[in-house]
Parts: sequence; C-alpha cells; structure tokens
Amino acid sequence: MKNTTLTFKEAKQKGEKLSMVTAYDYTVAKLVEKSGINAILVGDSLGMTMLGYEDTISVTLEDMIHHSRAVSRGVKDTLVVCDMPFMSYTNTNIPQAVENAGRLMSEGRANCVKLEGGTEVKEIIKAIVDAKIPVCAHIGLTPQSLNQLGGFKVQGKNLDTAKNLLADAKAVEGAGAFAVVLECVPKELADKITEMLEIPTIGIGAGNGCDGQVLVYQDMLGMYDDFKPKFIKHFAQIGDEVVEAFKNYDKEVKEKTFPTEEHSFKMKKELLDQIL
Repeated sequence: MKNTTLTFKEAKQKGEKLSMVTAYDYTVAKLVEKSGINAILVGDSLGMTMLGYEDTISVTLEDMIHHSRAVSRGVKDTLVVCDMPFMSYTNTNIPQAVENAGRLMSEGRANCVKLEGGTEVKEIIKAIVDAKIPVCAHIGLTPQSLNQLGGFKVQGKNLDTAKNLLADAKAVEGAGAFAVVLECVPKELADKITEMLEIPTIGIGAGNGCDGQVLVYQDMLGMYDDFKPKFIKHFAQIGDEVVEAFKNYDKEVKEKTFPTEEHSFKMKKELLDQIL
C-alpha cells in the first residue's frame, strides 16, 4: 500500500510505528522500497554523505531537486520527503519559499517537503501547506542552524529551551505540518511532545517514545568509521564489506585472475582469421 501523509496520520491514531531512512539515489531507493520502510528522506545531509561538504550549508536547491528526482524514480509505495535546503525558505520572502517547495514537488517529484525550525517558521509552513504542499517540520537540533546553536548539541536540556521546544511543536502542528522530526532531544521531552501532538513525531536521537524513527543510511550501515553518534546503531557493517570487495577486485586484476574465460565474450576462429 502506498505510504502517504494520510497513512502517517492513521499510523499515529492506531499506535503503529513509522520507519524512515535517508536515500539520495535510484539504486538505494529501490533497495529501501523492497524493505517495506515507510518513508525516504532525501535529506540535505547529502551535502556530507554524497558531496563531501563539512555541513549542510552549501547544499543548493538544484542539488536537492537532482537527488530527489533520482530517488522518486526508484520507488512506488514509499513516501518521499525532500529537505528544503539552507536559505531556500525565509520569512522575508515567503512567496519564494512556496515556489521553491513547489519545485521540489514538480521537478524533484517529492511527495512532501521538510524544513527546519519551529515558531519562527510557522508562517512559512502555513503558506506552503496553503499551496497544497505537505510539510514535515523539524525541531530540536536543526543542522542548518549549527553556527547559531554552537555545534551538534542536545536541545531542550534546561527549562527555558524545553519550553521553547514545546511551543515549537505546537506551532508547527498549528501551521499545518503533517509530521515533525525531533532531533537530539531528551527522551522524556520527546515523549511529552509525542503525547501532546496529534501529528506523528519522527525521532532521531530522541528515544523510543516517538511515533517513528529516521536514520541516515550510511550511519546505520556502518559506512563511516570516524564518527558514530550516540543515537546510531549499526545494523550492518557494509563499509567493511565494500572495502574488502574492492581489495579483492584490485588483487585479482593485478594478479591477472580476473576476468576469466567465464567473464569474456567469444568470436568464431574462422572470422578472426579473416580479420587478421
């Protein structure tokens, strides 16, 4: 069955958990589709995972459209959520934000968009939703605001910031968001927000009380070994397997054991004699 914003709402009502994982290309999207995961996030994390940037700030709208379009070709039943990148939505130019969200839908073929922020972006969310574009909100640790937040830090650990997050959650729901990502939020606070909202919460580093979970696929598959956030579980060590496969390929090429006759095409000898 096709996953939609409506099925997300229904899952919350039924108490069914939702799964989401990032993907940035056709091949991985097809594998996610086979797994039965509910949603793919075409995240601006592609800046780091696919383009080699240090953060998400340099990711452009064109980058997001390009990768979202590739992902959308690989799925039929999986909900495709596409991030709005840094500075593609601002309170000073809401019509432009709506237009950019529309491009992610029409050109990127996403099913909905995701944008970071709480109370301060509620008017943007409302305008995009009013344009018939579904919006997933994102509060807590918002990577596009790293320079303002002072780095990757858990959010909502004191009374004032916790109250702010509660207000943010209410604001994005009131503005019409169909779901909200909670990133790096204390479990107890995430539980409170989840109980308070009628829309589903999707956690990443926010405990198991959220209505769903999202992870970056390279993280969960052990494709990076230089940094492992506390909230990451390695469900496989694909990185090690890929390196080993590359090593074996390199070895066999250099030892002249690949390709073999099995991997070669043949020509009839009489034809070869005529050519020579």
